[in-house]
Amino acid sequence: MTAAMLPNLHVILPELILAVGVLGLILLGAFQGERSAPLVGGATLVLLVAAGIAVAMQPGERTVAFNGAFVVDNFSRFMKILALVGAVGALILASDDFKRRRLTAFEYPVLVTLSTLGMLVMISANDLISLYIGLELQSLAIYVICAFDRDNTRSTEAGLKYFVLGALSSGMLLYGASLIYGFSGTVSFSGIATAIQGQQSTGIIFGLVFLSAGLAFKISAVPFHMWTPDVYEGAPTPVTAFLATAPKAAAMAMTIRVFVGAFPGITPQWQQIVVFIAIASMVLGSFAAIGQRNIKRLMAYSSIGHMGYALVGLAAGTAQGVNGVLIYMAIYVAMTLGTFACLLSMRRSGVLIEEVGDLAGLSRHHPVLAFLFSMLMFSLAGIPPLAGFFAKFYVFAAAIQAGLATLAVIGVVASVIGAFYYLRIVKLIYFDEPTEAYEPMPGTVKFILALSSIVTLLFFVVPAPLVGAAGAAARSLFPAG
Repeated sequence: MTAAMLPNLHVILPELILAVGVLGLILLGAFQGERSAPLVGGATLVLLVAAGIAVAMQPGERTVAFNGAFVVDNFSRFMKILALVGAVGALILASDDFKRRRLTAFEYPVLVTLSTLGMLVMISANDLISLYIGLELQSLAIYVICAFDRDNTRSTEAGLKYFVLGALSSGMLLYGASLIYGFSGTVSFSGIATAIQGQQSTGIIFGLVFLSAGLAFKISAVPFHMWTPDVYEGAPTPVTAFLATAPKAAAMAMTIRVFVGAFPGITPQWQQIVVFIAIASMVLGSFAAIGQRNIKRLMAYSSIGHMGYALVGLAAGTAQGVNGVLIYMAIYVAMTLGTFACLLSMRRSGVLIEEVGDLAGLSRHHPVLAFLFSMLMFSLAGIPPLAGFFAKFYVFAAAIQAGLATLAVIGVVASVIGAFYYLRIVKLIYFDEPTEAYEPMPGTVKFILALSSIVTLLFFVVPAPLVGAAGAAARSLFPAG
């Protein structure tokens, strides 16, 4: 490390906390073996919280470090905190389930921390090289945790599928990045924006298409969603909860920064790409989930649809649109953590239920759980006055203001169709004949479910903190506005 880089270290303090901490935890686990698993798990939560505090304490003004490769601004602060919240929530949800299934090992929290470190780098990446480094650090750890239940064929299959398809998407992203570098002469986002200002090079457009393919894979958007249902179903449920929250937030942040930061001069070109991906994701997410019987596969298609709704805001290409995306992702993370908390509390004879039909009559035996689960389903469907309604309202309003009324109408229609499978679950819970009762809910799951339910149910009462923070984050990407 050169002396010139030392003044930049305060900019990457959250990343340093995770990097140094995880090295220490690896050594602790190596020396003490499996006995260290509870200690490593607790220390990991402390590390993630400490990184979150460091992120919150960073200055709001835009700061660029390491020769422009790394940027800290209100946008990065907002999305880093969201990714850290998702990681902490998923780790807490995993503690009881892994203990019951005898999967407790010090490697799991270490891998989650390494993946989260990659996410923080992705969110602050300000050139193509740092973007790829963060992306691969995040992905390599996730490949392993998807296959963490080594004695389960479905889990190992999920890890292998994600690895093979992830390698393909990384290759496409790298090819796109090489085209963009070749035709712009720089890897810096600001340099690319300057180089393509006022011109529309065919090479840049082709590079952008391949780059978009890699980004779409990471947020599981159509047509690069093929890994999502199988990986969601095969991976252990706490791993699925992690996949559905923190990595999605980080990948969406990376996508926004790439399009808005590197290609503002060709907004109409990338808008066409985003509009196509958004429509395809919303439509497929709405229709494909209807026939699903496995609830984790259903949540996979639900996730695909929700990424499509979020992209409606990005398609607007405005600060208001990005503001809508940030609000959407924050509410989506809260709803998803609550939904998986419900799923992790539904256990019979020590085995988690995974079939939608097993929810029949839940209200007879567990009325509170039934109410909260139904509320989360209503929110995912976008029923007012729950938080999910306002998430869709912000992105659709931004699209209409940007002249994309047709896109907003398609989103509303897809949302109405998608409400069918959410309401079907509510019907099963309240109107079908009850099945056998579930085991008592673990305390850690109750904690996550309570926090998620508060956000989902009471967002409309106090929306200002989230809306204000998202607005400041979005404006930091549009300094001229």
